[in-house]
Order: sequence, then C-alpha cells, then structure tokens
Amino acid sequence: MKKVLLHLCLLLPFVAVCQPIIPGAERVDVYVPLLKGKSVAVFANQTSMVKQTHLVDTLLKRGVKVVRIFGPEHGFRGNADAGEKIGNYKDPQTGIEVVSLYGEHKKPTAADLKGVDVMIFDIQDVGVRFYTFISSLQYYMEAAFENSKPLMILDRPNPNGFYVDGPVLDPKFKSFVGMQPVPIVYGLTIGEYAMMLAGERWLSDKANQKVDYYKHAENSADTPFHFLVIKCKNYDHKSKYQLPVKPSPNLPEIQSVYWYPSICFFEATVISEGRGTDKPFQYFGHPLLPKNLFSFTPVSREGAKDPKLKDQLCYGWNLSGTPENVLKKTDHKIQLKWILQAYRLFPQKDKFFISNTSLDRLAGNHDLEQQIIDGKSEEEIRKSWEPGLAKYKLIRRKYLLYDDF
Repeated sequence: MKKVLLHLCLLLPFVAVCQPIIPGAERVDVYVPLLKGKSVAVFANQTSMVKQTHLVDTLLKRGVKVVRIFGPEHGFRGNADAGEKIGNYKDPQTGIEVVSLYGEHKKPTAADLKGVDVMIFDIQDVGVRFYTFISSLQYYMEAAFENSKPLMILDRPNPNGFYVDGPVLDPKFKSFVGMQPVPIVYGLTIGEYAMMLAGERWLSDKANQKVDYYKHAENSADTPFHFLVIKCKNYDHKSKYQLPVKPSPNLPEIQSVYWYPSICFFEATVISEGRGTDKPFQYFGHPLLPKNLFSFTPVSREGAKDPKLKDQLCYGWNLSGTPENVLKKTDHKIQLKWILQAYRLFPQKDKFFISNTSLDRLAGNHDLEQQIIDGKSEEEIRKSWEPGLAKYKLIRRKYLLYDDF
C-alpha cells in the first residue's frame, strides 16, 4: 500500500482493521451511471485523479461524453505560476476545449455551458480560505444553479480538515482570496463547503432562488439530481490525509500544506515566503534580517518564475521536517509567532507590509495588521477571533458529511 494513502484504523477486539481513504472520484460505480447519455463539463486540474488515471481520461474510457474542461488557477495541468494568466486552449491529450476560469473570466457563461447537460467539480482543496479553489467552486456552483444545470461534486479529503482556526472574514474585505464569512482554516471538505454555500444562501441572488431544489444524498442511476456530492469513504475529520498529488506548484509536499495557513501571511509583506525554493511556506526570510539566522536564496523555478527576492541571500527560518514533526509544531492551529517575530526583528518597520490592503485580504480584516504593529501578543490576537469562531462553528456543524474531530 502506498505510503501516501492514510488509513483509518477501526479498532476491533484483538485486531486493527485499516481501510484506505477513498476519494469520491474513485467511486466510479456510484456516479458514472448518472452520466450515461449526458454531455458533461468537468472542472478539474492535475489533482483530479482516479488512482493513476486522470478523471477526464477515466470518464472517456467508460463511455462518458466529456464536451468541455474548465481549468482553475495554475491551469488544467497545474504548472502555471500563482496568478499567471491562462487562456483558453484545446487539451493536447484529448482534444477537448479547455476554458480557463481565472483572471477576469471566473464564472462559466451561458455560452460556455451551451450543449452541457451535467457539470462536475473535482479539485483537491487544502482547507484554507485564501486558497482560491473554494472561490472558483462558488462561481462554478452559481453558474450551474443560474443555468439550471445539474452539478455533481466529487468530494476529496481535506488535509487541513482536522481543526478550525483563524479570524472569520469581515464581508467588507471580500475578494477572490476570501469570499465568505469563514475562518482561515474552515474544517470542511469541498463537498461540505459547497453545501454550506447553498444552505446559507451565500451564492448569487439568482442561484439562491434555486437552492431549495438541491439534494446531496447519493442517488441511484434512474433518479434525477440537481446538486449531488459523491462522498469519500473511510474519511472523517480526525484523518491526517497526505495528498498523492501536489495541489499546486508551491505546495509540493504535505509539510508546506500544514504551514500554509500560517506562513501565507508573509505574502502581504516584503518577507520571502519561500517561493523559488524547494521548501515554499517552510522557508521564509529577508536579506535585512539577522545574519545568524537560517539562510536561503530564492531562484527562478517551475511555478515561481519570478519569486520575491529572487537571487538574493535571505536570512530567516527553516520550518521543514518530517510530516509528523511539522504537524506537531503547527499544534493544530495557526501559528502567529513567526510573523510577530519577523516584524520585531525587521529593521525597517514602515516597509514591512507591502500595502495597507494586502494583509487585510488574507486575514479578512484590518485588525491583524494593526495588532502586529501595536505589538499585541499572540494570545491577545487569538482572543479577538473567539466570537467569530464560535458563531462559525455552529454554522459548520449543520453541513458535516463526516464524523467530526
């Protein structure tokens, strides 16, 4: 059994029976019968695998008519830089038209969906609010509901789905890196998050008018559906799932995924967050920090062609280690001590933040930047999150498809 597969161990008398987690996409016998005779659109990227075969290829081999592919940030094959503009093209392996849903064109139009009978979403998420695939999911859901297209979501485990933490987004700071009032780490799978978007009426007005028509139970082949989540098997919110495919170029291993909610704050500062190294979101630093710290040099590489502080020797921190050690260091919560410490050590405080809006978008409020400037402790900052987190946890509970932590 490949070590990337996490096992859930069901403790029985005298023996432990371990079962691998099975993503929704691998449950082909459940959902392929629902697609027979339909023209299908698929929102997918390089993580949309059915064991060793891409979802699109799997569907085609089983006689499903895939007429359109939609690709998110980083492109359908997943090798574009963060924020890089990806245009429409034909997939060279299948000849199917690929429509990019990033940049100015984030939501499928009626023209994009012409001739489509069923829409499928299958993207591996990492469970962090500013990871933009949940924003893409929302626009895709809205397009489906607005155009009366059945939507099927193939659920996948959340590698950060075992805790909830961070400030809840203030709607005044809504952007593509944070569209809804959820904390930075929201503790839901992509299917559960979709159910929350629908159930809380967080979609567009036109889409919300059709929300009551959705259902998320797994239907039989002869039953029509409008909104369907194909659940994972053998997964719960205590699972520590290690991704078999890197979800994006700068999250190459599970250690980066674990540190991402904490270290991504540095994207709003002059500090390198490790892009351009082999340990993004595990290394971070700057040339002006003390020279007795860990050193590294960002360089141009796939997924980070022009990284921050390219070719400059930086001094900072190295948070890398085994997955188990990194998980222990994160302590199942966002770690603020790194940005607080970096700010204290940085000699040019007035130049630490790139602008007065960048951190606001990531944090979902203006409070965090001011709290850092004011020298607030991590305990004081975390206390300010508690009311929003308590309210969110009540909402989250309504949409759980799996046993909770």
